[in-house]
Amino acid sequence: MKILVAMALCVLVAGCTQKTETSTTVGDTSTVSSSTTTVSATVPSVDTTATAEIKSDVKGAASDVAKGAKAAAHATGTALEEAGKKIQEKSKPTKKN
Repeated sequence: MKILVAMALCVLVAGCTQKTETSTTVGDTSTVSSSTTTVSATVPSVDTTATAEIKSDVKGAASDVAKGAKAAAHATGTALEEAGKKIQEKSKPTKKN
């Protein structure tokens, strides 16, 4: 599927890089006027090595974020557990004599 999308993009880009229009006009005095206009668009090349490096960096960053989130969740759970124990200690009923 990715190859098909890449090929379609290449065909689209190649087809849109240059456009030529020709206009011919015949006047009433049998004179012929012709003009041609060519418009070219510069298409930047894609550096596949740089793209692969960026993709790798993004995957690495996503992995780091996931690890950080996991560590934060663990720390939060530990803090809540300790707070719960302190609340239980303070709320124990006093012994009556």
